[in-house]
Amino acid sequence: MVGPGSGGAQGEAGEAGGTGAGGKARFEDIYGRPDPRAYFRRLAPLEYEIPHHAQPLFRRAAAERSALDDGRPRPPAVLDLCCSYGINAALLNHDVTLAEMYDRYTSPARRSMPTAELAARDKEFYAERRLPDAVPVLGLDVAAPAVRYAVEVGLLEAGFTDDLEQGPPGPALTRALAEVGLITLTGGGSYITARTFTALLDGAERPVWLSAFVLRTVSFQPVVRALAAHGLHTTVDTSRTYPQRRFTDERERQYAITAVRALGLDPAGREETGRFHTLHYESRPGAEGTPLPRSS
Repeated sequence: MVGPGSGGAQGEAGEAGGTGAGGKARFEDIYGRPDPRAYFRRLAPLEYEIPHHAQPLFRRAAAERSALDDGRPRPPAVLDLCCSYGINAALLNHDVTLAEMYDRYTSPARRSMPTAELAARDKEFYAERRLPDAVPVLGLDVAAPAVRYAVEVGLLEAGFTDDLEQGPPGPALTRALAEVGLITLTGGGSYITARTFTALLDGAERPVWLSAFVLRTVSFQPVVRALAAHGLHTTVDTSRTYPQRRFTDERERQYAITAVRALGLDPAGREETGRFHTLHYESRPGAEGTPLPRSS
């Protein structure tokens, strides 16, 4: 999933095609396609799994936020940051698993299917599996083809490609932000900064919560400070990590181990075994957060 300002597939699985600075793999090519088949084919061998781990936690957060009466007539919307093809929206609002999505989009029967036909079938597929307690989901990502597909098949109520690292939200996103009550993130913590979160919260008119999975290779502390400036308190359980994907090669593994150690964390049993790992951050207003670790 592409983070605003990333210019490629940086938020979700890596950086943007080839090899990035420090040895982190790049996946830009899978986000500019008109449908998600290349995305799933490329990530399947790497066992990209973080949306699977996020699914129950995002569902819980969305339900708890929806139950909060903030005096508005419409239920609060979820804004999925770095949304790409709407994977998190699919898992949040539909009776579907990430494994089933891998099977669907890597199926030989769909390999040569025209995008228009795939989109029509996807629209029907997700409509049949939509949960009765589905919540409105908006998406933000600079990868326009991915966002366009997610909207076309009904996973996103609306999608936006504003680059909040470079400037303020446009009129359409500004209007949409008035209804946002929960921001979700499974990728992009390495590439979007406090500028993006500040822009989003500046435009909020409802109490906003955040549920975010961030790689242990980067510090989330600047974002946490920006959230605190808007009255949000952040908690993180550093004893529990969530695997993101396998490393592409030994160079990427060494990059991750070095980055994690530089933040005062121990890669033993996690990055050393061959996978990126994330921490889960939750931010909510009106409650004291637990002290954040040095790595946050």
